[in-house]
Order: sequence, then C-alpha cells, then structure tokens
Amino acid sequence: VQLQASGGGLVQAGGSLRVSCVVSGRTFGRYTIAWFRQAPGKERTFIAAIRWNGELIYDSDSVKGRFTISRDNAKNTVHLQMNSLKPEDTAVYSCAAGNPISSATMQPQLYYYWGQGTQVTVSS
Repeated sequence: VQLQASGGGLVQAGGSLRVSCVVSGRTFGRYTIAWFRQAPGKERTFIAAIRWNGELIYDSDSVKGRFTISRDNAKNTVHLQMNSLKPEDTAVYSCAAGNPISSATMQPQLYYYWGQGTQVTVSS
C-alpha cells in the first residue's frame, strides 16, 4: 500500500485548503485512513480519521467544526477540507493507513503505511 498526499500550500488566516491522500492498492476499503500533522519542534498529532466502516473521528479540541474528512472510494482518495485556518494550523500534514481499534484511532504508532506529507502554512 502506498499513500500520496497533496494539496498543501500557503494561505492567509481564515482561508481554506483541501489536502488529499491517494491510496494505491485494491484494499483501500479495508483500512482506516487518518490525517496527522507535525509542526516544527513538536510531536506528531492526530487530526481526523475515517475508519473502514465509515465512522468519522476528529480531534475535537483543535479542529472539529473547521476540518472535514471525507472518502471517495471510486478514486481511492481521502480528503481533508480545512476551513477557518489559523496560524497554529501550520504544519506538515501526513496521511496514514492502518487498522487500529476505534478507541486507539488517534495513536500514530498503530498505522502501518504513511504518505510523504504536504506542507500547510497559514500566515497571520
């Protein structure tokens, strides 16, 4: 399984971006696909995931209500729509595939496959 993230860029605070993750392979529907981000000097943190059964999980403290994750099974793609962006959203955004149990969805060490990451920079 290979993951390819794209769609990052530079945007002003309050703006929007959509990052996408294309997952290769015929087993796309069997995996939970998650987005994580890592800012310079900080740990990688969970943003959102769409589980193999369609369940959506968000990190409510930081992004719920602003970010939306969705899945296009026909294109083996997971999108992360990001609205009302803030400077603190600046980070490298990476997608990952795995099969964690629901309660462990936010743990990056449980994901088997990772994309290369795409930079999102939000200016103030």
